[in-house]
Amino acid sequence: MYVCYYFAASDLQFNSWVMDETALSLGTIDVSYLSTSAECSISRCKHSSEEWGECNSRPTLFRSATLKWKETLLSRKRPFVGRCCYVCTPQSRDNFFNASIPSLGLRNVIYINETHTRYRGWLARRFCYVLFVQERDVHKGMFAKNLTENVLNNSRVQKAIVDEASEPSAPGSFAQTDPKAINKVKKKARKILQEMVANVSPALIRLTGWVLLKLFNSFFWNIQIHRGQIEMVKAATEMNLPLIFLPVHKSHIDYLLLTFILFCHNIKAPYIAAGNNLNIPIFSTLIRKLGGFFIRRKLDQSPDGRKDFLYRALLYVHIEELLRQQQFLEIFLEGTRSRSGKTSGARAGLLSVVVDALFSNATPDVLIIPVGISYDRIIEGHYNSEQLGKPKKNESLWSIARGVFRMLRKNYGCVRVDFAQPFSLKEYVNSQSQKPVPAPLSLEQALLPAILPLRPNDTVDEGTEASLPNSRDITSEPFRRELIANLAEHILFTANKSCAVMSTHIVACLLLYRHRQGTDLSRLVEDFFSMKEEVLARDFDLGFSGNSDDVVMHAIHLLGNCVNITNTSRNNEFFITPSTTIPAVFELNFYSNGVLHVFIKEAIIACSLHAVQSRRYRNGTSGASPSLISQEHLVRKAASLCYLLSNEFTVSLPCQVIYQVCHESVERLIQYGILLVAEDDQEDVSPSLTEQQWDKKLPEPLSWRSDEEDEDSDFGEEQRDCYLKVSQSQEHQQYITFLQRLLGPLLEAYSSAVIFVHNFSGPVSESEYLQKLHRHLISRTEKNVAVYAESATYSHVKNAVKVFKEIGVFNQTKQRRDTILELSTTFLPQRNRQKLLEFIMSFMVL
Repeated sequence: MYVCYYFAASDLQFNSWVMDETALSLGTIDVSYLSTSAECSISRCKHSSEEWGECNSRPTLFRSATLKWKETLLSRKRPFVGRCCYVCTPQSRDNFFNASIPSLGLRNVIYINETHTRYRGWLARRFCYVLFVQERDVHKGMFAKNLTENVLNNSRVQKAIVDEASEPSAPGSFAQTDPKAINKVKKKARKILQEMVANVSPALIRLTGWVLLKLFNSFFWNIQIHRGQIEMVKAATEMNLPLIFLPVHKSHIDYLLLTFILFCHNIKAPYIAAGNNLNIPIFSTLIRKLGGFFIRRKLDQSPDGRKDFLYRALLYVHIEELLRQQQFLEIFLEGTRSRSGKTSGARAGLLSVVVDALFSNATPDVLIIPVGISYDRIIEGHYNSEQLGKPKKNESLWSIARGVFRMLRKNYGCVRVDFAQPFSLKEYVNSQSQKPVPAPLSLEQALLPAILPLRPNDTVDEGTEASLPNSRDITSEPFRRELIANLAEHILFTANKSCAVMSTHIVACLLLYRHRQGTDLSRLVEDFFSMKEEVLARDFDLGFSGNSDDVVMHAIHLLGNCVNITNTSRNNEFFITPSTTIPAVFELNFYSNGVLHVFIKEAIIACSLHAVQSRRYRNGTSGASPSLISQEHLVRKAASLCYLLSNEFTVSLPCQVIYQVCHESVERLIQYGILLVAEDDQEDVSPSLTEQQWDKKLPEPLSWRSDEEDEDSDFGEEQRDCYLKVSQSQEHQQYITFLQRLLGPLLEAYSSAVIFVHNFSGPVSESEYLQKLHRHLISRTEKNVAVYAESATYSHVKNAVKVFKEIGVFNQTKQRRDTILELSTTFLPQRNRQKLLEFIMSFMVL
């Protein structure tokens, strides 16, 4: 089958770009990874450095910058992603996995023919979808029984019913237990359970499986999974334990996608936790029949704002009963779809219920399976409306119907789903209770010494640091909260790392942060190929394969109006430019963020390099070479940037020390040859007075060196500070510039938010302040003041204000259902706000 793509550019139209469908299909063998590929013959010459406005030179950005040291890796196999943590779950890491798992290759789930059934012949070929779904193993006995009655008869629910019925009707009155009041509350509880409890229908699951096969084949090229990952999931189902699937959340299709894939592989459908915003007539009935159950987006929605203990008890016991009956669950930790293309922060409410159920011995163990999902293009297309500050539209049956009809008229490319290795929740809990890990530092403790290094009494309360490690007992509430938060972060980090990088992600990233002023199509293809190899070399997987020319054209087609194509007189070649309208830039940024997690650590080091270098030049340290950089100071600077941007992404697992992660990232750049170890003049280099004062202010628990290591050990020798130089190679300089641009929108948004704080007149409600700040950023973009138009997205505004609250810029007080912000005494002086601005802008390359 051949597909022709037509692209309009002014009055110009591509004649037809013929591309074989197999060029974008993924099989066990991927020729694009082989060093013998024709793409490797593309000549790669060195040219003068290029800024955004210069489009004549043609250097290769990635390949010459970091791949020279690992040319032998170009023919290696596809990386296997999603292995569980060897520190927290070493036993689980050895379970369900063997050496043959990675070599099982990929499978297109929606490609079904007669070979997937027991029958052969023309009739089987004609009705293969019907035969396939009919042969799937799904029956009523697989699912939970008597859920509603078991929940209502539970002692915890009974107590909650009596407590609510016994509440005093007026201040000062005595509590009384009225049988009528109890019956009334029981009816209320049963009504809540009607919304909460799913009634799974095997017949409807089969019918939906057939419908989805038809629909998915109409608007997706393919839906790829790794056979080895499915084999691990199947092995986990044989343990007779409940499985918890925790996918990233990018689209409404996520709800159906996971159930469909498991159904196709004879794995029991999970019960899916969905927000009550999807509790729509007719549609909600369908969702319940497929295993979905609806929960409040906010547990305490009573008019008086009090905690709804009855609802909490019903939800807790419902989840506990599902686990007791060894049912599978699907929980979206982010709580809502990501509007930025990055993984959002965890909302661990339901996960805490699962952990509590394990603590109460409702189940002997639970197996956790993080899931990564990647789309060439989400069916929603984009979230520009919400990123522009408009309120989210409520879902309705009509909006769902319109969405289905819209999907049938378009093609959304490829989908990739990755199941991470299952790990034991019990093993994770036990490992955490045995670790003498200090309490995590707050952002205020971690960042204020760097922002305001001369503040007096800026020390960490050692009593607080030491109290938590000594009380690592399951019954301890502080330990429980820390454990659940770390577990949620652990799962999201693994799920995000498992997400494959799609072709649209790479093309959008190159157009925004490498070729913002446009580039020739041939050069875009060269950089696409090189960036693809860079992704693989960092052990991240790709959601596409095939000839780079075809794949780039496929991505440009999917990005649609976000990309402009014109014809140049030079060699009659096409010139590709990103659209400069605000919605188009926002959309490109959404897809570009799909590749950000691959380069984020190196981007943080690159921005920290600029901060350290600019500071040394500004201070003009006498007797020291300004080109030499202390490795330890660079690591500390990078760690402070990680803390600043901690609400945007996670660079490490909770069991890792952020300083060690930054140190390893520096070592990686040394390995690439971008940073060079200086062997001469080390004695002449000494940090400035300000740097020394800042280092003294950092609390000891932040050190990436182990407190227990022997001073005479080899490890201590390896970690001894050394001095670095930045390679002046043209390719390396361009690569560093690219990395710095990746964080440009974030840093511009945060610095603009600080400038806006200079004119703060409070107190003001947080919702009002967010709107004013967002209008300010949009105004900067409309007036072409902003360097990066994507810095004005609403998600950046929310995260910036959240960071300011956490580091102590704002004090917040609750007033009814709103939060009131006012400047803290620390940042009331203008000079301290100026220091915060200088701290953030030190990382920016202007």
